[in-house]
Amino acid sequence: MGETFVIQEQKVQRNIAVDAYRGFVMLLMMAEVLQFAHVALSFPNSLLWRILAFNQSHVEWVGMSLHDTIQPSFTFLVGVALPYSLRSRQKKGTSFARMLGHTIWRSFLLIALGIFLRSTHSPITYFTFEDTLTQIGLGYTFAFLLTFAHPRWQWTALAAILFGYWLAWALYPAPGPNFNYAAVGVPDNWHQHLLTGFAAHWNMNSNFGQAFDVWFLNLFPRTSRFLYNDGGYLTLSFIPTLATMLLGVAAGRWSLAASPAIPMRKFLVAGAAFMAAGLLFHFTGVCPIVKRVWTPSWTLFSGGVCFFYLAAFSWVIEIKKQRGLAFPLVVIGMNSIAAYLIAHLCEEFVESSIRINLEAGFLNMLGSALEPIVLGTLTLGIYWLMLFWMYRKKLFIRI
Repeated sequence: MGETFVIQEQKVQRNIAVDAYRGFVMLLMMAEVLQFAHVALSFPNSLLWRILAFNQSHVEWVGMSLHDTIQPSFTFLVGVALPYSLRSRQKKGTSFARMLGHTIWRSFLLIALGIFLRSTHSPITYFTFEDTLTQIGLGYTFAFLLTFAHPRWQWTALAAILFGYWLAWALYPAPGPNFNYAAVGVPDNWHQHLLTGFAAHWNMNSNFGQAFDVWFLNLFPRTSRFLYNDGGYLTLSFIPTLATMLLGVAAGRWSLAASPAIPMRKFLVAGAAFMAAGLLFHFTGVCPIVKRVWTPSWTLFSGGVCFFYLAAFSWVIEIKKQRGLAFPLVVIGMNSIAAYLIAHLCEEFVESSIRINLEAGFLNMLGSALEPIVLGTLTLGIYWLMLFWMYRKKLFIRI
């Protein structure tokens, strides 16, 4: 996501660290084919496999795993690319009206593509808006407009978005002690994840965002009435997701202003400050850190993590000049939309092709318990080769 922006800025200066960071994020997503959680079931006493499985899965509700950093990083990097894109277009003399029209069209395509991906196994178009691409598309035009604002107003907008979103949830009635969680799809074994006290406003499928979706999603054609999302994901999460994009805009603005230097101090201070703020709100009970509903505390905490990621990639690649190490990631990062589509649409085809073309015993060469690792590694390798071929042919999917 966002490769167009950096490619268009190539004549000014290409930010390889951003490409590599984006590639790393997409690699984490594609690497789901390794099925660490499934393999870990065969090694119940192994700490290593428990750690690997945890970090390749989303946390149940509160907290963060490595896998949970994918969507905020993807979103953050869209924001990072915006200042580069706007400066490039302004240098080319593109009018504001034309840029705005293109932005609105891009937002529409992102929303539509996300809905399409969620509809591939549905008998009708499945109108749902929690896909990563759709969430970005819903907020992208607003982020574009705010990029033109003075930084002071960008920070003001960020604070207003997070406070307003927090207030809406805080004012909506929290579920009472006799609330029927089973009726909204909350599993029977979920009790350890239910929050108490003021934090209960952010419990699964019993919150302001859930109430909105029960009204909003039933406005669209459906095979049955929408009652809840199994994972607790919500349409309105695009609002704090916009705040994540604005954090990326700040990072992109700082990078552009400091170029060719790297504003490492700003990245590190911002990372520490936002993570600390998120933790403060979480542990004081003001607002929990929950990725699935993109709470304001999650926005701050995950935004801080994104700043640290960007600082790390910038230090290794731009300061230490280890660009050769970045190449495998750059291949992925320069074609992130293609990588996203490959991961969502090609898994079954690639895996079945591998099984057809290899001898049955090959996948079990490390034992039946590790067969998913062998199959997943081969699948991931084919994904990368597909992207490498596109890279060599200069075929980049752009929206």
